[in-house]
Amino acid sequence: MDVNEIMKNNSLVADMAQYKEVFWINPDSGKDAGIPFGMKDIEDAEARLARFAPYLAKAFPETACSGGIIESELAEIGRMKPVLEEMTGHFGGRLFIKLDSNLPVSGSIKARGGIYEVLKFAEKVAMDQGLLTWEDDYSILLEDRFKELFSRYSVAVGSTGNLGLSIGIISAKLGFKVTVHMSADARQWKKDLLRSKGVIVIEYPEDYQVAVAQGRKEAEGDPMCHFVDDEGSADLFLGYSVAAKRIISQFEANNITVDEDHPVFVYIPCGVGGAPGGVTFGLKEIFGENLHVFFAEPTHAPCMTLGLATGLHDGIACSDIGVDGMTDADGLAVGRASRLVGSIMETLLDGCYTIGDEKLYPFLAALADSENIFIEPSSCASFTGPALVAQAADYLAAKGLTDKMDNAAHILWATGGNMVPESEMKAYYERGKK
Repeated sequence: MDVNEIMKNNSLVADMAQYKEVFWINPDSGKDAGIPFGMKDIEDAEARLARFAPYLAKAFPETACSGGIIESELAEIGRMKPVLEEMTGHFGGRLFIKLDSNLPVSGSIKARGGIYEVLKFAEKVAMDQGLLTWEDDYSILLEDRFKELFSRYSVAVGSTGNLGLSIGIISAKLGFKVTVHMSADARQWKKDLLRSKGVIVIEYPEDYQVAVAQGRKEAEGDPMCHFVDDEGSADLFLGYSVAAKRIISQFEANNITVDEDHPVFVYIPCGVGGAPGGVTFGLKEIFGENLHVFFAEPTHAPCMTLGLATGLHDGIACSDIGVDGMTDADGLAVGRASRLVGSIMETLLDGCYTIGDEKLYPFLAALADSENIFIEPSSCASFTGPALVAQAADYLAAKGLTDKMDNAAHILWATGGNMVPESEMKAYYERGKK
């Protein structure tokens, strides 16, 4: 791989190497491709989460009101819309926020895939031992005999923060020994919270890739350890995809139509790609080409944009083009895209864009002021998306959307926030006001 040659022939990559904000339209979006998953996989994941609902409702009382289903609200943010248009440019249509920032148990989008993968592992262990059947009320998993069984096994994961929280909290609750390998950019409060739950936290002075690699290496030597591989896990990916099934009723409740005259645009912050990739797969599988998805990344860690724009996926890293991976959007501080997700997004994703860290905090403060909604900085990476898409005349013309944007619904996917300590959130807010 000749990086100099790539930058010479690809102005987008050259701009990324200079930390410039970029907007990339995927030329292969909508093409036929052999995707390794389908609707049956989403339905299987949905059914497994339904089986675990009685357990979750009792183990985590905050989920009791939803019957043990871990789900978030889709809220229209009409007061934020004119504020955001003033900050970024006009985009028409309606503006919504998907509040995965408020998901119960671990307070981020990672509660979807992370918790799902650990639950699937627990189900297999219990069934292999003959202690559980699909017909059982899964709340029996709270019994001491299951905790004793699970204590013989361990779970490990490498994380920048939010995935570690979801894996750590659910694994510890079930009774597994759990180790979270945390990269240098992980927030201290996340490490402290995990340790308070009995989770072993191992800190690294290096980046996310090192933390994942070390976690994988240690787990490989232990046949009783399940490693949650954020760079290539199908279970994580499919756990995230269930969000698309559940958003159907939320669209109906908000009078959101998805057809050729009423396009829906979804903007999701992206780190390694598993969570936004799984959500995108589900949305495209259910709603098809009238729903458009764009990933948002920090200018200092644009790994998915880099992998897709070059076609190299996980074969190229941000460090290869001299980008340092240092960003305030800690959950997005990833230098190399998921080996699983990149190739799937090659024909599903509509595009990517990047954003400078300095813009995150004003968006955070504006959302708090207009809607009294508080999310973490990395969740705000998506906020320039609606204006960028509205200004992409060639893209809109090619999709036949030029005269339909006033009918559009724009959904900002908030990926984390409600577990941020109040003092920390106040500091974010004050920085945004300045």
